Amino acid sequence: MTSDVDVTENLWIPLRDGTRLAARLWLPATAGAYPVPAILEYIPYRKRDGTRGRDEPMHGFFAAHGYAAIRVDMRGSGESDGLLHDEYAAQEQDDALEVIAWIAAQPWCEGGVGLMGKSWGGFNALQIAARRPPALKAIITVYSTDDRYADDIHYMGGCLLNDNLWWGTIMMAFQARPPDPAIVGAGWRDAWLDRLVSMPFWPALWMAHPTRDAYWRHGSICEDFSAITVPVLAIGGWADSYTNAVPRLLEGLSVPRLGLIGPWAHIYPHDGVPTPAFDFLGEATRWWDHWLKGRDTGLMHEPMLRAYIEEHQQPATSRPTSPGRFVGETVWPSPAIETRRFHLGPGTLGAATHQADASLSIRSPLWTGTTCGEWMGTGVPGEMAADQRPDDGLSMVFDTEPLVGSLEVLGNPDLELDLSSDLPHAQIAVRLCDVAPDGSSLRVSYAVLNLAHRDGSAEPRPLVPGQATRLRVRLKMCGHRFAPGHRIRIAVSTAYWPLVWPSRDAATLTIATGASALLLPVRTLAPDERLLLPPPVATPQTPHTKLSDGALARTVTLDRMNNVATYETIGQGGLFGEGVVRWDEIGTSLSHDLKRRLTIAADDPTSATATLDQSYVMDLDGMSIAIETVTSLRAGHDAFVLTGSMTVRQDGDVVRTRDWEQCFSRDTL
Repeated sequence: MTSDVDVTENLWIPLRDGTRLAARLWLPATAGAYPVPAILEYIPYRKRDGTRGRDEPMHGFFAAHGYAAIRVDMRGSGESDGLLHDEYAAQEQDDALEVIAWIAAQPWCEGGVGLMGKSWGGFNALQIAARRPPALKAIITVYSTDDRYADDIHYMGGCLLNDNLWWGTIMMAFQARPPDPAIVGAGWRDAWLDRLVSMPFWPALWMAHPTRDAYWRHGSICEDFSAITVPVLAIGGWADSYTNAVPRLLEGLSVPRLGLIGPWAHIYPHDGVPTPAFDFLGEATRWWDHWLKGRDTGLMHEPMLRAYIEEHQQPATSRPTSPGRFVGETVWPSPAIETRRFHLGPGTLGAATHQADASLSIRSPLWTGTTCGEWMGTGVPGEMAADQRPDDGLSMVFDTEPLVGSLEVLGNPDLELDLSSDLPHAQIAVRLCDVAPDGSSLRVSYAVLNLAHRDGSAEPRPLVPGQATRLRVRLKMCGHRFAPGHRIRIAVSTAYWPLVWPSRDAATLTIATGASALLLPVRTLAPDERLLLPPPVATPQTPHTKLSDGALARTVTLDRMNNVATYETIGQGGLFGEGVVRWDEIGTSLSHDLKRRLTIAADDPTSATATLDQSYVMDLDGMSIAIETVTSLRAGHDAFVLTGSMTVRQDGDVVRTRDWEQCFSRDTL
């Protein structure tokens, strides 16, 4: 860290109920004499060790540019007191209001506070802003959502995401870690035991709410956009899972707001992969300078939405870079985006208003979707969608003729369908693909929909077998240029494994093509338009030593004798294969292994299984903490069975074991 920035490894923020929250502070050396605005990041991922490598370059940068940067562990996480019972709870927001008031009252703070975060921190930046703390002046929300049910890691289109179990299992290990004795002192072990005894069975929390009920409406700021009265900068990435909220925030909010969507996965854009990365820290500083220091940095003269238009590239599961360009839309929704209809005919997509009318039926093998890649990209090898041809071959496909000129889309494609089902419970998966002249199929966007949720997720209704239904499937936000000579493809299947759990019925869907159509948001501005975003600047890194390399593997196997598909991912040494790291300043090393295995037979929805084996090891300056978990999910026609076990050891001795088994009605899932 530069000499003009002082770092406080830990300080305590007292709350009214006697709870203390642990914080790390980066402060300009002159702030004692010349108070500065503050920037808060407030998340549960342990500022001392869990996000230490990310925090130092980012918060140190802000402090070097004239801000007090403060990273706070939420109640029940890291070294903070108390217990963490769930994500985005009212207690989390209540505590944040006190934290912001405390920061604003410190002698080194001039009274104004900005709030920022990625993922969990991006969620709660929106949620806390909606509570209107007086000292909060602006927020930056990165890879987040305004709708907790529709666009988080638990459900998608009313389907259960398999990442619900993955993420819940990871949270078990994260929350089983002890407070650091070097910070907490003699009470660290009692606090740790309280956490282990009180820990919820994380994946079960979310499986208990399969519809968009009051649980999900809480913290979904789309319920009342007007509650937010401070300026908002919202950032998304095409390789990430949290992109749909950016255009919704731009449209729904009435405060000063900007949106930025790049090609990136779930990492801050200055570390962005796929590249090009950009100078997020400089851009954030421009934002803070404008709203916290009253300087006209020119940022608010930028287009309301800056988005990356991706070009075609050969499909590959590893994508270190993405060819394309940034473009700008002055307002959103943009008058430069027009809806263009492509009507469905037997195997065809055409602009003619009357394609051939036909009834086409599909029941895909339940393993259809093995080329889908991960629901959330994290910037590591092997996670992106592969060439879609294997799944296209198991789907109903509709292709345009080769394009004469280029066609550029920016927005959410929609597919209007007239369909019927032979059974009451069914899923549909829709993929928009760019088919190159060599036949390779690149996924551009996709959607899944539990058809019981066709009219909304608050009160789903099973289908009436044989009854025609008119519905619209909204695909994920995308920005892409289809090149001349390429074809636009829509692929429809009745399963999307291993992304989502299969429907309880293996239904056959029948689509009437005559009135069915693809609606594309076509961008009409000149294709040579280009915005230049600056590349990231170098920042000092957190001192660390890599103790060993990690490993990462993803495999799909088909057992043709038994008609069973197996999808397996393995991360060794780090959750994403990043290796074992020691943070040199505090003498703490971290190792995280996770093996995930999902299996399913081609024709039996009740054959689906998901199992995760996890090992997390912390060495805290001579003390070893080992956390082992096993979780599994299976389902019959009427109920899910979710099981879990956890063993926690200190220096080889068992400290605590936990076992869980819960059943959930499938109802319309």
